[in-house]
Amino acid sequence: MRFFIAVLLSAPLLLESQEIDAGDILFLKVQELEGEISALRSEMEAQAYLLDKLLIEKQSKTVESNGSKNKISASENTFRFEGINDGQSIEEVYEQAISELNDKNFIDAKKSFSYLADNFNDDEKIPLSLFWLGEISLLESNLEESENFFQLLAINHPEHWRTPLAHKKMGDILMMSDESDAAKIKYQFVVQTYPSNAASSLALQLLENME
Repeated sequence: MRFFIAVLLSAPLLLESQEIDAGDILFLKVQELEGEISALRSEMEAQAYLLDKLLIEKQSKTVESNGSKNKISASENTFRFEGINDGQSIEEVYEQAISELNDKNFIDAKKSFSYLADNFNDDEKIPLSLFWLGEISLLESNLEESENFFQLLAINHPEHWRTPLAHKKMGDILMMSDESDAAKIKYQFVVQTYPSNAASSLALQLLENME
């Protein structure tokens, strides 16, 4: 009986102890969650900082890249402007084009001759550049383009020593295009207009073969 009474008397204490333990556990859980939330917040802030830093660095590199491109473009434009009618520049570009032509690097040679013809003014190198542009186009079987270059040479530089051969080349292009009558007229023009030139001998030989 006394044991039963003791148990009854201790029951409230046990319940109170259990309530206290449950409260402590809940408090600890809340603290644990707060700690996890704080850690997550710190991690998010760190990630945001890194992201902002990466974006700033990327923008900086983009600005630097654009600045470099603008500097390069400005340099090219300056060179082209200062290069007009500059004898040294003309000689350098022409020698480079001839070197590329001798190496059978026709693509780069064509670019160099075109650059020279488009950006400079010289009574000797420009007609020669047009002539070689016509020859390269002829090698590429681009007959129309080749004829255009030879015509530019003949029209713009009629007194140049390569002009008679340019006319003869136009006759060759007409022959390749199956326009033999027009080719014959062109060859006759070369023979009559430039009788002392080597191009005249070549044209005369072709006329004799056409008979």
